[in-house]
Amino acid sequence: MVISAIRRIGHTHLIAYNIEAPMLILKPNCECCDRDLPADSSEARICTFECTFCADCVETRLGGACPNCGGTFTARPIRPEALLAKYPASTERVVGNHKACAA
Repeated sequence: MVISAIRRIGHTHLIAYNIEAPMLILKPNCECCDRDLPADSSEARICTFECTFCADCVETRLGGACPNCGGTFTARPIRPEALLAKYPASTERVVGNHKACAA
């Protein structure tokens, strides 16, 4: 996604530029139990580094703290379906080796 911006230089000059804004990668699975988390899942949770877990693992196994960074979780935003073709979700599965996730 490109964001247009204007920056003021001094009192009289303006510079216009475009910035390519990074998109969330929308990982396809829980890093703990490997549950599928499609792009439209309301069960996906992410931390500030976009570590991705399902709501069940966050609540029952991880105690609300990311095992990778120690941060908290929030619901992963759902990308509008009309934008998924241009900005698709990742297909690369990530599964961590966390003690709390051992079944």
